[in-house]
Amino acid sequence: MTLVMQDAVRERKRAEVMDNRLIEQLRAIAPVKTGEVLSRHTTFGIGGPADVFVTVRNADELARAVTAARASGEPVLILGAGSNILVGDAGIRGVVIDNQAKATRVEPLHIDPKSRVTLPTAFGKAREGDAVVWAESGVPFASLARQLARDGYSGIEWAAGIPGTMGGAVVYNAGAYERCLADVLLAVTVLDRKNAERYLPAAEMKLAYRSSAILRGECAGCVVLSVEIAVTKGVSGTLMRRIAELDARRLSAQPRGRNSGSTFKNPAGDNAWRLIDAAGLRGRRIGDARLSEKHPNFIENLGSAKAVDVAALMHEAQRRVKEQFGIELETEVELVGEGFA
Repeated sequence: MTLVMQDAVRERKRAEVMDNRLIEQLRAIAPVKTGEVLSRHTTFGIGGPADVFVTVRNADELARAVTAARASGEPVLILGAGSNILVGDAGIRGVVIDNQAKATRVEPLHIDPKSRVTLPTAFGKAREGDAVVWAESGVPFASLARQLARDGYSGIEWAAGIPGTMGGAVVYNAGAYERCLADVLLAVTVLDRKNAERYLPAAEMKLAYRSSAILRGECAGCVVLSVEIAVTKGVSGTLMRRIAELDARRLSAQPRGRNSGSTFKNPAGDNAWRLIDAAGLRGRRIGDARLSEKHPNFIENLGSAKAVDVAALMHEAQRRVKEQFGIELETEVELVGEGFA
């Protein structure tokens, strides 16, 4: 038997053992698929199969599925809207949890003086009619922004074009148009590395530009279950017109189609797109992956791009910008899984 065949047999046996150990437990929690192709679940439209793919429908199922997967010893990945992620062509080993926990509620804003929760500095002083919005971590950020604007609440209308979920927004401190989640975040509920639920004030997330305590490993193993944000009372028509203005601005500047949003973070005092453009890479193409002609900090899947093509473009942009300007571009897109070589 060749080494390749031996490896394939070992993989099949490992998957069978994992299935025997996990599938029954996970199916008691939420719907499960095996071998689900992840290109169906990413904004890039790229990615190989997941060994086990679990679709959770609320925060309780999310916590239970994570706990079961961790107990099995298998790696676990939480998948939100599939943005800001590049899945390898060989897929992901272990358990992928598709987070469809989407419950929300809006209540009058009240800060318990005995709690450690405080209003964000950018929010200003609380006024009559202000509210706290509780949202499970699978709620799409953009959808929540639009719904709140329709209901006459202001504070996150700038997020109406952000493709991720509220959980991802916490991890990456998602932002746009000089605003970010830190401006409105009150608290989060997480499942910690010991599988205990913890209610944490926003300050403990230490949100920074496209970063958080979770992303930096200071809250290692924490999974966001739900989020609380503060919003102010506004005028629905005015807010919806503002969203329409931002939609038009975004469509005029950013490519449509399959992409994962901004590829690189903006370095201090500059813009990643300008550096990539100045390095002569606007429109650069490898396979069916292309640095956008419209906005070179976006990589587009023109139809059948592979993860290796996208990764190669990312590395080339980093190399050329480093060589020409001495600046190291830091990725916003996370590379996960296997098949990048």
